[in-house]
Amino acid sequence: MTNKSASIWLVVVMFIFSIYFLLPFYWILVSVTKDNGQLNTTFGLWFAYPWHLLDNFHEVFTRNGGIFWRWLGNSFLYSTTAATLATLFAAMAGFAFSKYTFFGRSFLFTLILGTIMIPATALAFPIFLLIQNVGLANTIWAVILPQTVSPFGLYLMRMFWDQSFPNELMEAAKLDGANDATVFWRLGVPLIQGGLVTVFLFTFVAVWNNFFLPLIVLGNNNLFPLPLGLAGWAATQTGSTPPYSAIILGALIGILPLVLSLLFLGRYWQAGLTVGATKG
Repeated sequence: MTNKSASIWLVVVMFIFSIYFLLPFYWILVSVTKDNGQLNTTFGLWFAYPWHLLDNFHEVFTRNGGIFWRWLGNSFLYSTTAATLATLFAAMAGFAFSKYTFFGRSFLFTLILGTIMIPATALAFPIFLLIQNVGLANTIWAVILPQTVSPFGLYLMRMFWDQSFPNELMEAAKLDGANDATVFWRLGVPLIQGGLVTVFLFTFVAVWNNFFLPLIVLGNNNLFPLPLGLAGWAATQTGSTPPYSAIILGALIGILPLVLSLLFLGRYWQAGLTVGATKG
């Protein structure tokens, strides 16, 4: 096969995969213009008339006293707080594993990475019992605290510390009288900004999309994040039809912060993956 033929086949394959990944988003864009009846009676991949987009916006923003805004705010609160703390903890732990030698360092690091292999469902019941026993059930901290520890974030930050912050620079700073806090904040952090943004972005997306943890630790409707709240709208209601068009529009609005985050921070995310991949 010539290089030209290979390039053509590569373009064809990439085009097919692009259609495969973009088709659900196109379906969402079409569906938010329909009402419940049109969703069930018209072709799913094309628009129907009349449009009901404004009606769907009104339904989303006013249903249940406008609780959608509270759910959206909860998602921002949980995601930004958990991502910030997870990034801070991962940076500090990565600094320790990268720059200090202590007994059991390799074993402990391997053990922490091994927790990535444990399914989230296997940890759900122990986490629920722990949260309940410390009195945090049905509070915002029940969602935030379990997601402030990121084994993958620790791994990535250690790679950044290894490659972006030479040991010689740390030794020179120590000779000049700098303490550990000064070395970390004044010298190290500016050099690993790409890693910090990458860990923050990964954690933000993971917390935003997390459905199972809030489901088991929250019972107050006012504390629900957006995915859990929309799922409540979709639940079967006696004597009424769930507002599927409004739910789809709410899901689209919930996707936008993630898309914008990836667009603005994508270059740091790619740099972070490169560091992890090139570590030898």
